[in-house]
Amino acid sequence: MKIFQQQIFNTIILTGTFFLSACSTQVSSSSESEQEKKSNHASAMQKSKQLNQTYQVKIIETFNEPWAMTALPSGQFLVTERKGKLKLFNSTTQQQIEVQGLPKVAYGGQGGLGDLAVHPQFEQNHYIYLSYVEAGQGGYGAVVARGELDLTDTKKPQIKNLKTIWQQIPKVSGQGHYSHRILFGTDGKLWLSSGDRQKFEPAQDMKSNLGKILRLNDDGTPVTDNPFFSQGAIEKQIWSLGHRNPLGLAFDLKNQLWTVEMGPKGGDELNRVIKGQNYGYPLVSNGDHYDGTDIPDHSTRPEFQAPEISWTPVISPSSLIFYKGNQFPAWKNKALIGGLSSEAIVVVDTEVRPVQEVQRLKMKQRIRALLENQDGSIWVLEDGKNARLLKLVAKD
Repeated sequence: MKIFQQQIFNTIILTGTFFLSACSTQVSSSSESEQEKKSNHASAMQKSKQLNQTYQVKIIETFNEPWAMTALPSGQFLVTERKGKLKLFNSTTQQQIEVQGLPKVAYGGQGGLGDLAVHPQFEQNHYIYLSYVEAGQGGYGAVVARGELDLTDTKKPQIKNLKTIWQQIPKVSGQGHYSHRILFGTDGKLWLSSGDRQKFEPAQDMKSNLGKILRLNDDGTPVTDNPFFSQGAIEKQIWSLGHRNPLGLAFDLKNQLWTVEMGPKGGDELNRVIKGQNYGYPLVSNGDHYDGTDIPDHSTRPEFQAPEISWTPVISPSSLIFYKGNQFPAWKNKALIGGLSSEAIVVVDTEVRPVQEVQRLKMKQRIRALLENQDGSIWVLEDGKNARLLKLVAKD
């Protein structure tokens, strides 16, 4: 079966307003929320209450091809840039400092330095986790490494004792669909998304950790109550399988894990991640192959777990958070999805049945990452060169 071409996404025309305020770096926005056309939903569509949560956008800083960000307990931010740089950013002083001690990354295609996370006991152990792409026998693959973030010298932050704790198996040709999102759960376990690397079959192959959601201890070892722990070395890592390119990974307020992933030509998915379940790719999808070949819909194979919602035209999801703050009451407990080709933030209510999109924020730029800050504001990273870091706050 042929390898997928690099994805060419449909442009989605969104509704909304976006006003630039004169002589200021602040932008005021009041988004409209007309329901976009969604096809191939596993259940019949129902009308749901559409939201019109207002907000303002403040332009904070720019970064070069950023991919992810996280907040430290100190209130500072860490931002990864795909070419292999990690920036420590102080939003109060507007100062960004490059962190030393980063590994060599294989930059190209969709590859490079990716996600990052801090250990739940960061203030005691100073552990930081990075995902990135490396070259090796057979081609390329994502890895996760753990190191200690040393902030003793405020002018020269560095990572010490960096050690690889996980890797995609096998390494393959091509430079797409790494996914490599990393996330800590409330149980202290490390969750990873591993893309299918545009190779189709590995998503169903239990001897490969491609096309899977994985659950590990904080040192990279498999967790003993994983569903396939009694099987081989790779199977021990796996929580769920049959995923394509899961680029968002987040827990809702009920501690349920969700993933948002890119479909092929159509059929982007938001999935409720259930222990031991198979999500069907590439055997089923609500999209089709790029050469026009049909892929059976999820409805034809009920043994596979269907998405809670899917999008055609696509939104090209890049990231996922569940909003827990109070600045935006209408979004509380809702999923917020960053969109690339859609140039949007898509708000989804996961508590209704069927799950519904309830608002779409027209951002006019590809959105790479989202982060809720301690004060309930939402930090937004655009994609690409000279990408802006934005701050969404309540409208005055």
